[in-house]
Amino acid sequence: MRPVYKIGSRKITIIGAGFVGSSISYALALRDIAREIVMIDINQEKTEGEALDIRHGLPSMGTSDIYVGDYSDCVNSDLIIITAGRNRRNGESRLDLASDNVDILHSVIKSIQKYYTHGVILVISNPVDILTYKADEWMGLPNGMVFGSGCILDTSRFVRTVADYIGLSTGVVNGYLVGEHGDSQVPVWSRLTVGGIPIDEYCSDVGILWNQSVRNEIAERTQKMGADIIHAKGKTHYGIATCVCHLADAIVNQRPTIASVSSTLMGEHGVRNVALSVPSVVGPSGVQQRIREKWDSDEYRGFFDAVEKVRENLKIVSS
Repeated sequence: MRPVYKIGSRKITIIGAGFVGSSISYALALRDIAREIVMIDINQEKTEGEALDIRHGLPSMGTSDIYVGDYSDCVNSDLIIITAGRNRRNGESRLDLASDNVDILHSVIKSIQKYYTHGVILVISNPVDILTYKADEWMGLPNGMVFGSGCILDTSRFVRTVADYIGLSTGVVNGYLVGEHGDSQVPVWSRLTVGGIPIDEYCSDVGILWNQSVRNEIAERTQKMGADIIHAKGKTHYGIATCVCHLADAIVNQRPTIASVSSTLMGEHGVRNVALSVPSVVGPSGVQQRIREKWDSDEYRGFFDAVEKVRENLKIVSS
Protein backbone atom coordinates (compact mmCIF):
# COMPACT_ATOMS: atom_id res chain seq x y z
CA MET A 1 0.00 0.00 0.00
CA ARG A 2 1.27 3.47 -0.86
CA PRO A 3 2.02 5.79 2.07
CA VAL A 4 -0.35 8.66 2.78
CA TYR A 5 1.48 11.86 3.72
CA LYS A 6 0.20 15.25 4.71
CA ILE A 7 0.86 18.60 3.05
CA GLY A 8 4.44 19.71 3.54
CA SER A 9 5.66 16.14 3.90
CA ARG A 10 8.51 16.51 1.36
CA LYS A 11 6.76 14.81 -1.52
CA ILE A 12 8.18 15.18 -5.04
CA THR A 13 6.45 13.92 -8.19
CA ILE A 14 8.50 13.50 -11.37
CA ILE A 15 6.68 13.33 -14.69
CA GLY A 16 8.78 11.59 -17.30
CA ALA A 17 11.08 8.69 -16.40
CA GLY A 18 13.55 8.84 -19.26
CA PHE A 19 17.24 9.51 -18.70
CA VAL A 20 16.61 12.97 -17.20
CA GLY A 21 13.69 12.01 -14.96
CA SER A 22 15.39 8.83 -13.73
CA SER A 23 18.68 10.65 -13.09
CA ILE A 24 16.80 13.28 -11.09
CA SER A 25 15.10 10.55 -9.05
CA TYR A 26 18.43 8.90 -8.36
CA ALA A 27 20.14 12.15 -7.38
CA LEU A 28 17.26 13.17 -5.09
CA ALA A 29 17.37 9.77 -3.40
CA LEU A 30 21.13 9.89 -2.85
CA ARG A 31 20.86 13.37 -1.35
CA ASP A 32 17.90 12.23 0.80
CA ILE A 33 16.07 15.43 -0.13
CA ALA A 34 12.53 14.04 -0.36
CA ARG A 35 10.63 11.67 1.86
CA GLU A 36 8.47 10.46 -1.02
CA ILE A 37 9.38 10.37 -4.74
CA VAL A 38 6.72 9.42 -7.29
CA MET A 39 7.73 8.55 -10.85
CA ILE A 40 5.13 8.88 -13.63
CA ASP A 41 5.64 7.84 -17.24
CA ILE A 42 3.60 6.39 -20.07
CA ASN A 43 6.03 3.43 -20.18
CA GLN A 44 5.08 1.98 -16.81
CA GLU A 45 7.14 -1.21 -17.11
CA LYS A 46 10.38 0.70 -17.70
CA THR A 47 9.49 3.13 -14.91
CA GLU A 48 8.95 0.24 -12.51
CA GLY A 49 12.41 -1.00 -13.40
CA GLU A 50 13.96 2.44 -12.81
CA ALA A 51 12.22 2.83 -9.45
CA LEU A 52 13.25 -0.64 -8.27
CA ASP A 53 16.84 -0.11 -9.39
CA ILE A 54 17.05 3.07 -7.32
CA ARG A 55 15.23 1.58 -4.31
CA HIS A 56 17.62 -1.36 -4.11
CA GLY A 57 20.57 0.90 -3.32
CA LEU A 58 18.87 3.05 -0.72
CA PRO A 59 19.06 1.02 2.51
CA SER A 60 22.61 2.25 3.08
CA MET A 61 22.28 5.65 1.38
CA GLY A 62 18.93 7.30 2.08
CA THR A 63 15.39 7.01 3.37
CA SER A 64 13.28 8.17 0.40
CA ASP A 65 10.27 6.06 -0.53
CA ILE A 66 10.31 5.75 -4.35
CA TYR A 67 7.44 4.25 -6.30
CA VAL A 68 5.68 4.39 -9.68
CA GLY A 69 2.37 6.22 -9.79
CA ASP A 70 -0.06 8.00 -12.08
CA TYR A 71 -1.33 11.57 -12.27
CA SER A 72 -3.59 11.07 -9.27
CA ASP A 73 -0.38 10.94 -7.22
CA CYS A 74 0.19 14.64 -7.94
CA VAL A 75 -2.11 15.25 -4.96
CA ASN A 76 -0.26 16.87 -2.05
CA SER A 77 3.03 17.12 -3.92
CA ASP A 78 5.30 19.87 -2.64
CA LEU A 79 7.14 19.85 -5.95
CA ILE A 80 6.12 18.54 -9.38
CA ILE A 81 8.99 18.20 -11.84
CA ILE A 82 8.17 17.95 -15.55
CA THR A 83 10.76 16.23 -17.73
CA ALA A 84 8.35 14.71 -20.27
CA GLY A 85 9.09 15.42 -23.92
CA ARG A 86 11.34 14.21 -26.67
CA ASN A 87 15.08 14.78 -26.45
CA ARG A 88 17.18 17.13 -28.54
CA ARG A 89 18.83 15.30 -31.41
CA ASN A 90 22.43 15.69 -32.52
CA GLY A 91 22.74 18.95 -34.48
CA GLU A 92 19.33 20.20 -33.35
CA SER A 93 18.79 23.38 -31.32
CA ARG A 94 16.58 23.48 -28.23
CA LEU A 95 14.15 25.69 -30.11
CA ASP A 96 13.77 23.01 -32.80
CA LEU A 97 11.95 21.00 -30.14
CA ALA A 98 9.33 23.69 -29.54
CA SER A 99 6.24 22.49 -31.42
CA ASP A 100 6.50 18.83 -30.42
CA ASN A 101 7.17 19.50 -26.77
CA VAL A 102 4.55 22.24 -26.41
CA ASP A 103 1.93 19.68 -27.47
CA ILE A 104 3.29 17.12 -25.02
CA LEU A 105 3.40 19.70 -22.23
CA HIS A 106 -0.20 20.76 -22.83
CA SER A 107 -1.34 17.17 -22.32
CA VAL A 108 0.77 16.87 -19.16
CA ILE A 109 -0.59 20.11 -17.68
CA LYS A 110 -4.21 19.07 -18.31
CA SER A 111 -3.53 15.79 -16.50
CA ILE A 112 -1.86 17.59 -13.56
CA GLN A 113 -4.75 20.04 -13.20
CA LYS A 114 -7.19 17.22 -12.44
CA TYR A 115 -5.33 16.38 -9.23
CA TYR A 116 -3.29 19.45 -8.33
CA THR A 117 -3.73 20.61 -4.74
CA HIS A 118 -0.69 22.73 -4.02
CA GLY A 119 3.02 22.90 -4.62
CA VAL A 120 5.61 24.28 -7.01
CA ILE A 121 5.89 23.15 -10.64
CA LEU A 122 9.40 22.97 -12.08
CA VAL A 123 9.77 22.59 -15.86
CA ILE A 124 12.92 20.86 -17.12
CA SER A 125 11.86 19.89 -20.68
CA ASN A 126 13.23 21.94 -23.57
CA PRO A 127 12.94 24.57 -24.90
CA VAL A 128 12.55 25.37 -21.22
CA ASP A 129 11.83 29.12 -21.53
CA ILE A 130 8.95 28.61 -23.94
CA LEU A 131 7.56 25.62 -22.03
CA THR A 132 7.82 27.47 -18.70
CA TYR A 133 5.81 30.38 -20.07
CA LYS A 134 3.13 28.10 -21.50
CA ALA A 135 2.92 25.98 -18.32
CA ASP A 136 2.59 29.15 -16.24
CA GLU A 137 -0.16 30.42 -18.55
CA TRP A 138 -2.09 27.15 -18.49
CA MET A 139 -1.78 26.51 -14.74
CA GLY A 140 -2.87 30.04 -13.76
CA LEU A 141 -1.05 29.94 -10.41
CA PRO A 142 0.47 32.92 -8.57
CA ASN A 143 3.59 34.22 -10.32
CA GLY A 144 6.67 32.17 -9.49
CA MET A 145 4.84 28.97 -8.55
CA VAL A 146 5.67 27.68 -12.03
CA PHE A 147 9.27 28.13 -13.12
CA GLY A 148 11.91 26.44 -15.24
CA SER A 149 15.46 25.24 -14.71
CA GLY A 150 16.52 27.90 -17.20
CA CYS A 151 20.20 28.83 -17.06
CA ILE A 152 21.07 26.98 -13.85
CA LEU A 153 22.98 24.25 -15.73
CA ASP A 154 24.56 26.80 -18.10
CA THR A 155 25.69 28.72 -15.02
CA SER A 156 27.18 25.57 -13.51
CA ARG A 157 29.09 24.90 -16.72
CA PHE A 158 30.20 28.53 -16.85
CA VAL A 159 31.52 28.48 -13.28
CA ARG A 160 33.30 25.17 -13.96
CA THR A 161 34.97 26.60 -17.08
CA VAL A 162 36.10 29.78 -15.32
CA ALA A 163 37.42 27.80 -12.33
CA ASP A 164 39.39 25.51 -14.64
CA TYR A 165 40.88 28.51 -16.44
CA ILE A 166 42.10 30.22 -13.27
CA GLY A 167 43.08 26.93 -11.60
CA LEU A 168 40.88 27.21 -8.52
CA SER A 169 37.92 25.39 -6.98
CA THR A 170 34.43 26.21 -8.23
CA GLY A 171 33.57 27.10 -4.64
CA VAL A 172 35.36 30.44 -4.90
CA VAL A 173 33.90 31.43 -8.28
CA ASN A 174 30.58 33.29 -8.21
CA GLY A 175 28.90 34.13 -11.50
CA TYR A 176 25.95 33.26 -13.70
CA LEU A 177 24.36 33.38 -17.11
CA VAL A 178 21.03 35.04 -17.90
CA GLY A 179 18.54 35.13 -20.75
CA GLU A 180 17.69 32.11 -22.85
CA HIS A 181 18.71 28.56 -22.03
CA GLY A 182 20.23 28.20 -25.45
CA ASP A 183 22.27 30.07 -28.03
CA SER A 184 21.27 33.49 -26.65
CA GLN A 185 22.55 32.88 -23.13
CA VAL A 186 24.43 35.87 -21.71
CA PRO A 187 27.40 35.65 -19.32
CA VAL A 188 27.21 38.51 -16.80
CA TRP A 189 30.92 39.31 -16.72
CA SER A 190 30.37 42.48 -14.69
CA ARG A 191 29.19 40.36 -11.72
CA LEU A 192 31.76 37.56 -11.97
CA THR A 193 33.92 37.31 -8.86
CA VAL A 194 36.65 35.11 -7.39
CA GLY A 195 36.51 34.98 -3.61
CA GLY A 196 34.36 38.10 -3.71
CA ILE A 197 36.92 40.00 -5.84
CA PRO A 198 35.98 41.10 -9.37
CA ILE A 199 37.63 38.62 -11.72
CA ASP A 200 39.55 41.21 -13.76
CA GLU A 201 41.05 42.56 -10.53
CA TYR A 202 41.89 39.05 -9.30
CA CYS A 203 43.53 37.98 -12.57
CA SER A 204 45.55 41.20 -12.74
CA ASP A 205 46.80 40.68 -9.19
CA VAL A 206 47.92 37.05 -9.71
CA GLY A 207 49.19 37.48 -13.27
CA ILE A 208 46.53 35.57 -15.21
CA LEU A 209 45.61 36.86 -18.67
CA TRP A 210 42.06 38.23 -18.70
CA ASN A 211 40.79 40.05 -21.78
CA GLN A 212 37.99 40.01 -24.33
CA SER A 213 39.54 37.11 -26.23
CA VAL A 214 39.61 34.96 -23.09
CA ARG A 215 36.02 35.89 -22.25
CA ASN A 216 34.87 35.06 -25.77
CA GLU A 217 36.53 31.65 -25.60
CA ILE A 218 34.96 30.83 -22.22
CA ALA A 219 31.52 31.98 -23.41
CA GLU A 220 31.77 29.90 -26.60
CA ARG A 221 32.92 26.78 -24.74
CA THR A 222 30.09 27.14 -22.24
CA GLN A 223 27.47 27.60 -24.95
CA LYS A 224 28.63 24.53 -26.88
CA MET A 225 28.91 22.15 -23.94
CA GLY A 226 25.39 20.76 -24.20
CA ALA A 227 25.73 20.09 -27.93
CA ASP A 228 29.20 18.58 -27.43
CA ILE A 229 27.87 16.15 -24.81
CA ILE A 230 24.95 15.16 -27.04
CA HIS A 231 27.37 14.58 -29.94
CA ALA A 232 29.57 12.43 -27.71
CA LYS A 233 26.97 10.35 -25.85
CA GLY A 234 23.56 11.14 -27.33
CA LYS A 235 22.01 13.01 -24.38
CA THR A 236 22.68 15.03 -21.25
CA HIS A 237 21.14 14.09 -17.90
CA TYR A 238 23.59 13.96 -14.98
CA GLY A 239 24.35 17.68 -14.90
CA ILE A 240 20.73 18.80 -14.84
CA ALA A 241 19.91 16.15 -12.22
CA THR A 242 22.36 17.58 -9.71
CA CYS A 243 21.22 21.13 -10.46
CA VAL A 244 17.60 20.10 -9.83
CA CYS A 245 18.63 18.70 -6.44
CA HIS A 246 19.84 22.17 -5.48
CA LEU A 247 16.46 23.67 -6.39
CA ALA A 248 14.45 20.83 -4.83
CA ASP A 249 16.27 21.23 -1.53
CA ALA A 250 15.46 24.94 -1.51
CA ILE A 251 11.77 24.22 -2.12
CA VAL A 252 11.02 21.03 -0.21
CA ASN A 253 13.32 21.59 2.76
CA GLN A 254 12.72 25.35 2.94
CA ARG A 255 16.32 26.39 2.34
CA PRO A 256 15.98 29.38 -0.01
CA THR A 257 18.82 29.88 -2.46
CA ILE A 258 19.69 32.16 -5.37
CA ALA A 259 19.88 30.65 -8.86
CA SER A 260 19.54 31.82 -12.45
CA VAL A 261 16.24 30.16 -13.34
CA SER A 262 13.49 30.90 -15.84
CA SER A 263 10.16 32.44 -14.85
CA THR A 264 7.61 34.80 -16.36
CA LEU A 265 9.02 38.29 -15.91
CA MET A 266 6.78 40.92 -14.33
CA GLY A 267 8.58 44.13 -15.33
CA GLU A 268 12.12 43.26 -14.27
CA HIS A 269 14.52 45.07 -16.60
CA GLY A 270 11.42 46.48 -18.28
CA VAL A 271 10.32 43.06 -19.59
CA ARG A 272 6.94 41.32 -19.28
CA ASN A 273 5.07 38.40 -20.84
CA VAL A 274 8.07 36.19 -21.51
CA ALA A 275 9.95 33.65 -19.39
CA LEU A 276 13.72 34.02 -19.20
CA SER A 277 16.44 33.44 -16.63
CA VAL A 278 17.58 36.09 -14.17
CA PRO A 279 19.11 35.57 -10.71
CA SER A 280 16.17 34.65 -8.49
CA VAL A 281 15.45 33.72 -4.90
CA VAL A 282 14.06 30.17 -5.01
CA GLY A 283 12.25 28.77 -1.98
CA PRO A 284 9.11 26.93 -0.82
CA SER A 285 6.82 28.99 -3.08
CA GLY A 286 9.04 28.72 -6.14
CA VAL A 287 10.58 31.91 -7.49
CA GLN A 288 9.93 34.21 -4.55
CA GLN A 289 11.80 37.20 -5.93
CA ARG A 290 13.74 38.14 -9.04
CA ILE A 291 16.81 40.16 -8.17
CA ARG A 292 17.00 43.52 -9.90
CA GLU A 293 20.61 44.50 -10.45
CA LYS A 294 22.58 46.60 -12.91
CA TRP A 295 24.51 45.02 -15.75
CA ASP A 296 26.87 46.44 -18.35
CA SER A 297 25.37 47.80 -21.58
CA ASP A 298 26.58 44.83 -23.66
CA GLU A 299 24.99 42.45 -21.18
CA TYR A 300 21.68 44.30 -21.40
CA ARG A 301 21.83 44.18 -25.21
CA GLY A 302 22.40 40.44 -25.13
CA PHE A 303 19.54 39.97 -22.68
CA PHE A 304 17.11 42.03 -24.77
CA ASP A 305 18.16 40.10 -27.89
CA ALA A 306 17.21 36.92 -26.02
CA VAL A 307 13.87 38.48 -25.06
CA GLU A 308 13.02 39.17 -28.68
CA LYS A 309 14.18 35.74 -29.84
CA VAL A 310 12.06 33.88 -27.31
CA ARG A 311 9.04 36.14 -27.99
CA GLU A 312 9.26 35.38 -31.69
CA ASN A 313 9.34 31.66 -31.01
CA LEU A 314 6.41 31.97 -28.61
CA LYS A 315 4.41 33.55 -31.42
CA ILE A 316 5.23 30.61 -33.69
CA VAL A 317 4.22 27.88 -31.22
CA SER A 318 1.11 29.80 -30.13
CA SER A 319 -0.19 30.37 -33.66
